Amino acid sequence: MRFRILGPLRIAGGATVTATRDRTVLALLLLRFGRVVPVEDLIDAVWEDRPPATARAQLQTCVSRLRRRFTELGVPADLIHTDPAGYSIRGDSTDLDVELFADRLDAARAAVTAGRLPQAQAYFRAALGLWRGAALSGVLSRSVRRRAQALDEQRLAALEECVDVELRLGRAADLVDELAEAVDRHPLRERLRGQAMLALSAVGRQADALALYREGRRIYAEELGIEPGAALQALHQRVLAGDLAFADPPRHADPPVRALPRAISDFTGRQETLTRLVKEIDEDRARVHLIDGMAGSGKTTLAVHLAVRLADRFPDAQLFIDLHGHSERRPLSPAAALATLLRQLGVPAARIPLDLDDRLSLWRTELAARRALVVLDNAASATQVAPLLPAGADCLVLVTSRRRLVGLDEGRPSSLPVLDTDEAVELLGRVAGADRVAAEPAAAGEVVRRCGHLPLAIRLAGARLVHRPRWRVADLAERLVTAADPLAELAAGQRSVGHAFALSYAQVSPPAQRVFRLLGLHPGVRFDNRVAAALADLSLRETQDLLDELVDAHLAEETEPGRYRLHDLIREYARTLLAEPGRAAERSAVIERLLDHHLHVAAAIAKTIEPAGTAGALRLPTPLRPDLVADTASDGRAWFDENRGVLTALVRLAEAEGFRQHCWQLARACWRSHLLGGHLDELIETHGVGLRAARQLRDDHATLVMLNYLASGYYRRAGFGEAIRLLETALDLPRRPDLRFEVSNLLSNLGISYAATGDVRRSLDLLAESATLARAGDGLGAVTNNLNNRSYVLIVGGRYAEALRTSRHHLLLARQVADPVQLANAVVHVGVIRARLGHVGPARRLLRAALYLKRQGGNRLGEGEVLNELGAVERAEGRPDSAATLHREALVAITEAGDRVGQCASRNLLARAILDQGDVSSALDLHRRVLADATRLGVRYEQARALDGMARCRRAADPAEARAYWARALALFRQVDAPERHEVARLLAALD
Repeated sequence: MRFRILGPLRIAGGATVTATRDRTVLALLLLRFGRVVPVEDLIDAVWEDRPPATARAQLQTCVSRLRRRFTELGVPADLIHTDPAGYSIRGDSTDLDVELFADRLDAARAAVTAGRLPQAQAYFRAALGLWRGAALSGVLSRSVRRRAQALDEQRLAALEECVDVELRLGRAADLVDELAEAVDRHPLRERLRGQAMLALSAVGRQADALALYREGRRIYAEELGIEPGAALQALHQRVLAGDLAFADPPRHADPPVRALPRAISDFTGRQETLTRLVKEIDEDRARVHLIDGMAGSGKTTLAVHLAVRLADRFPDAQLFIDLHGHSERRPLSPAAALATLLRQLGVPAARIPLDLDDRLSLWRTELAARRALVVLDNAASATQVAPLLPAGADCLVLVTSRRRLVGLDEGRPSSLPVLDTDEAVELLGRVAGADRVAAEPAAAGEVVRRCGHLPLAIRLAGARLVHRPRWRVADLAERLVTAADPLAELAAGQRSVGHAFALSYAQVSPPAQRVFRLLGLHPGVRFDNRVAAALADLSLRETQDLLDELVDAHLAEETEPGRYRLHDLIREYARTLLAEPGRAAERSAVIERLLDHHLHVAAAIAKTIEPAGTAGALRLPTPLRPDLVADTASDGRAWFDENRGVLTALVRLAEAEGFRQHCWQLARACWRSHLLGGHLDELIETHGVGLRAARQLRDDHATLVMLNYLASGYYRRAGFGEAIRLLETALDLPRRPDLRFEVSNLLSNLGISYAATGDVRRSLDLLAESATLARAGDGLGAVTNNLNNRSYVLIVGGRYAEALRTSRHHLLLARQVADPVQLANAVVHVGVIRARLGHVGPARRLLRAALYLKRQGGNRLGEGEVLNELGAVERAEGRPDSAATLHREALVAITEAGDRVGQCASRNLLARAILDQGDVSSALDLHRRVLADATRLGVRYEQARALDGMARCRRAADPAEARAYWARALALFRQVDAPERHEVARLLAALD
């Protein structure tokens, strides 16, 4: 048996796989033994909800490591099959314990059917003997655990079937201890409990059997709220042998006061919160619980459900009162609330005192000796609630409020979040019909997402479906997506989400209301106190106080100190407030302040991460709030990472609202961050929007800038043709003297783009033209940028001596202008050239220094490129293991940077290192995948490198196939004038 999963995962007898990801991949492949597991399923199992951009590449690495581990243990590596859709493990049924388990179970059941009970018992025990513990224990992936739990359930079912057979064979005495242990581990399993009772009765232990039943009945009541099933109750009667005498029935007290409202039948979710609250009540003896949350979050529903669940523990009184803290009525005064509560207790109106203190005394006296549960719903404030808290030790109080009641001296707070997705869809199904919702899962998911997972919104959406039986769920989803006012869609009769929010809004101060309205214009999910201060044009201290007020009213949520978010529907409500007639001027001023703040912060941070040749491209006026800009800019690049989605949305907002200058300038200010972070979709989108704004302004400078930097996004995505088209369009603009710097950079970028297509001569001509313009300018920034690009092109063309002279000149100027970005580029180029020339020692030192500089600058693409060069040096020195590690690190970095050509390069180099490690199959597989990707991208150089690698993999096994690959590689290398053409030609000749 090669693989064992009925217990901890083991290979080849008892060996393990130590790496967590490898263990997860192997576990899932074995769970689907003999079937192809899609790559997507494996990625989901390993990384669950947060797969990295490099997940596919890392998965290939996991499979490669598993094959090597198999080889070490004497297991054929080719048991792992590669398929276009994924991977599989194939073998005989004797290779895997779970397959043997299934075969033996089938044989046991067939023997039972045939009446051969001793034979069936032997097969059952043989099947159960394969188990060494819980299936795949130690593998924690959710996907694996779900399937492993199904196996554990099969084991229990097999045990129950086996016990039935052994009881029929008269072996009860042998089963007593085993069944006692099984019932202890699985106390809710009725069949096991019944079998244990039968075994005990069969050996004369009827009292123990009855005790086991009573224990089960208690557990079912406490855990599930139900009585034992009919079969177990019938068995209980049999054990009693007809003795139906019960203890004297308990004496019933007078009927308790029951004033709780009806608990809704479709209560959904909140199980974790309910369990925690019950535990705190049972174990911690907490007697006041404060349940707060935003409007519509289901506070009252939860409180009533909890009260009904606990009602039997408080038999003397169960009271409920709506304190009207957030309603169209004025909040109840403590005196009025006490009068209502006393009347619920049966106190005649004539006995209720007029004086508040006397009412309090009577209230506390009435509850002093009662076990009472009191629900104080919809509280306005701590001041309203405090007098209503009873003094009795046997009373429980549940308080709900939209505000955080921080002023109460006692009380265990619980802030109620929105539902998770599964709970939200379940609630929609309970309201609108489970089958109807289950038939359209995607649409149902969209509806609850548009409802912000808010219970009230979901109930109202479900009610609309109930009253419109011809609507599909998708019809409602479309209305919620396309509606100009989504809140208007979430209404039924007199109930609406917007009305619920309006009641909360009315409870905060006018200054807090103003800040809330302004925040509706912020397009992001999250914001910080500095953004709010910029929007409101207030001091940071004033703004913080007002944000605290909104948080206490659950109109905003503080996710971490100084960081906030608005629920989607609340933000929509805030937006409608500022869209009211008469607020157009206020709205425009707020948008300008919002754009001004983000533009100046982005520009300030961009200056610290851009090369000197581009950092001064934006010329901006003084910011409206320089204090907030300076404070925020100190966050550095982390600010860009946190606000990436906001910045993209603000570029769109600027265009939509006519702030065209802000629009293109904000896009440009974010360029370097997008490029370094590999956020190419955002780069292309924002610069496309910025280009439209620049053209509408008829601003040649802005148009040229947008075309130039838009091209960089396409270049990084291997869209070289589109990059060239954009850059040549920019060259058609009038070449004004004041645009000399921009035109020089544009020509330099065009040269790089032509080099990427293999046209090195055209590239060098453009770079020469760029250099002439750069030298005619005032500064050295454009000159260093030109030298950087020229060095790169010369290296690509294999002109190493000229490239070395150019790179050293570049290095000298970069140090002169103190530009860390260009300094790092120059050191990289010198190191690469020295490596190509065979100067291994100096090359390694230079590349390590360059790696440090790239990491210091946060340049993930540059970091990956240097790692690849270091890997190539290691492989050339006969260290393929070290090389493979470096290339894998490079692939991760370059994938995060979004460079598709670089990903192909990294994988080609990794495949070469894997080949040198002796894993021909994995190397060939990786080269073939790179060839497919490079062909799709139209990158001839990487196609040629992939073919070259494939030929090296096949030359020993099939020289003719290798010759065909090398012939294709040579043709491609010659097309792009690559220096590798000489070595490939030599290898072809050697085959002849």
